[in-house]
Amino acid sequence: MAQSVAQEPAQVVSLPGTRRKRASKDGKGWLFVGPFLAVFAVTFLAPIGYAIYLSLFREQAFFGGRAFVGLSNYTEALQDPKFWEAFGRVAIFLVVQVPIMLGLALLAALAIDSARLHAAGFFRIVIFLPYAVPGVVAVLMWGYIYGDNFGLAANLNDLLGTAIKPLSSGWMLPSIANIVTWEFVGYNMLIFFSALRTVPGELYEAAAIDGANTFRTILAVKLPALRGAIVIATIFSIIGSFQLFNEPNILRTLAPNVINTYYTPNMYAYNLSFAGQQFNYSATVAIVMGIITAVIAYVVQIRGSREAL
Repeated sequence: MAQSVAQEPAQVVSLPGTRRKRASKDGKGWLFVGPFLAVFAVTFLAPIGYAIYLSLFREQAFFGGRAFVGLSNYTEALQDPKFWEAFGRVAIFLVVQVPIMLGLALLAALAIDSARLHAAGFFRIVIFLPYAVPGVVAVLMWGYIYGDNFGLAANLNDLLGTAIKPLSSGWMLPSIANIVTWEFVGYNMLIFFSALRTVPGELYEAAAIDGANTFRTILAVKLPALRGAIVIATIFSIIGSFQLFNEPNILRTLAPNVINTYYTPNMYAYNLSFAGQQFNYSATVAIVMGIITAVIAYVVQIRGSREAL
């Protein structure tokens, strides 16, 4: 009768230098990551931490010094009508301007990607060129065009007998939206065009075999492939809209009675800090606006990711 012999599992003997080698590898990894973490902590985490610290205090007008007030500044900011007026203005700007800008960028990317457009490289450079212009220079240029007594707008009013004033209260926000659209259509077009370049050729061949025309190919092949890029461009545009500052701040010199110190949340925080010397409340406004922006961008990202699945 054969006897079964139970074999004991072999014991793995670790060499004395194994753990030392693993530890040394981990140490080398931290040497590579360490410089980035140090720069990240100094340039990103430290300013945020200092802003949060400032938002918990308030300068005492009569007695001098700084007093700890906890979340009192946040309560005041959430009840500040100037802050919500500025937020409502950029929210309207976002809802109207971002779809128009992304729609134009999408049309430009689809046109350049198609084989029917001649000199596609030339048009790609021309559309992207405004993004290469410095923001301040672009605003100054458009400010000259918008001038009531000089520039292109004044000449067109004289020619057509109209009285459209781009720097008036009723036209200021659309005028700023036009500048931002002119600046960033090329940037978003490049994002969409790069995504279109990664679409496999087999999908186009399959669509052609199925008899799909150009419009059907765009709906069934190109737009699904662009979904991730559209989500990214939308998130960037949302953040950019809530950070609106350069355009209204520069145009304020041309229309001081139209653009006030709290025209946008960023302008409000800037003027509170540098003009009003209210550093603590300015930090609070900036943090509240940053949280709102992060939440909205996160919701858009989550929803876009779910629709892409």
